[in-house]
Amino acid sequence: MSLNRRILEWRDQRVWVVGASSGIGEALAMALLTRGARVALSARRAGELERLAAAHGAQALAVPLDVTDAAAVLPALRRVVSAWGGVDLVVLCSGAHQPVRAWDLDAADARRLVDVNINGVINCLAPVINQLLQQGAGGVAVVSSVAGYGGLPTALVYGATKAALINLSETLYLDLAPRGIGVYVINPGFVKTPLTDRNTFAMPALISVEAAATAIIAGFARGDFEIHFPKRFTLWLKLLRLLPYRWYFALVHKGTGL
Repeated sequence: MSLNRRILEWRDQRVWVVGASSGIGEALAMALLTRGARVALSARRAGELERLAAAHGAQALAVPLDVTDAAAVLPALRRVVSAWGGVDLVVLCSGAHQPVRAWDLDAADARRLVDVNINGVINCLAPVINQLLQQGAGGVAVVSSVAGYGGLPTALVYGATKAALINLSETLYLDLAPRGIGVYVINPGFVKTPLTDRNTFAMPALISVEAAATAIIAGFARGDFEIHFPKRFTLWLKLLRLLPYRWYFALVHKGTGL
């Protein structure tokens, strides 16, 4: 049984993708545009957004936004709602990544990751939830990561922010699903993006951003709450998390070589 409304037809769906200038967000926005959705593109880089939107005419709307600026979110949302009369799905893709080991921990760098990955999502959620509740329909998707399943080397701060987003999304679902609002949490494995290019270790089951976008759209079509991929990797991580810590730590060390 689906936990959310199944999105099978994208033509004329009004979608706001926040974090759409690169990586998974850009690939998802382009995939939705090709399926007929109207897509608002948000990120900090206004020039890049304008370039992406220009190729799709009135079907795409460039809405520059820095998610760490809480005061800027509501005006951006109002632009989308004013242009299209509402919004059917908001996908929060903005995120930052920096590999960190315990002996390299820097409080200022950690705060910057937290500000983008957690506070940036919360900044967006507050006005978005209000809009969806006023409409009485729609959905919100939060892009987290399988790094949030459990502790992993080099993900000292990043993994903690993604674990927080998983917990946040679960609680959002409990609150909003009874009111007819869809909630999705998207947990990718390794996807080749400018962020994962910073990793210096072998990334198992690495996939392209286009494959990630296809997996996300398939998850929306199934009405999943959690959309995770590629399953040949993510299912092993889910199983690993069920093991006693003695086994978990040993297998993580062996599997990563770190």
